[in-house]
Amino acid sequence: MGPVKGDRVEVVVDVGGGGIRTYELIAARAGRRLETTTARGVVEVAEVTRTGQIVRTARFMQTRVIAVVEHPADDGEDEPGARRSRPERGPTLDLG
Repeated sequence: MGPVKGDRVEVVVDVGGGGIRTYELIAARAGRRLETTTARGVVEVAEVTRTGQIVRTARFMQTRVIAVVEHPADDGEDEPGARRSRPERGPTLDLG
């Protein structure tokens, strides 16, 4: 089964002056996934549909990124009907 709603990525960024900011990017609809790439000094997180079309993108300067944490969605195959508690979330980045 492919990725489902709930796929998310956290990006921790140095904002200068000793501060950091955490961005949480979440796949907005069922069947979409988040793909993370790094190229030419830019970390890019893109929300992609099942057909591979990019819906929205967030870009961060690689020199400012401290960490990228990927949290794949639970596909629900472990225990049918089992509910899991949601982790605490920080501020989300609305890419819309």
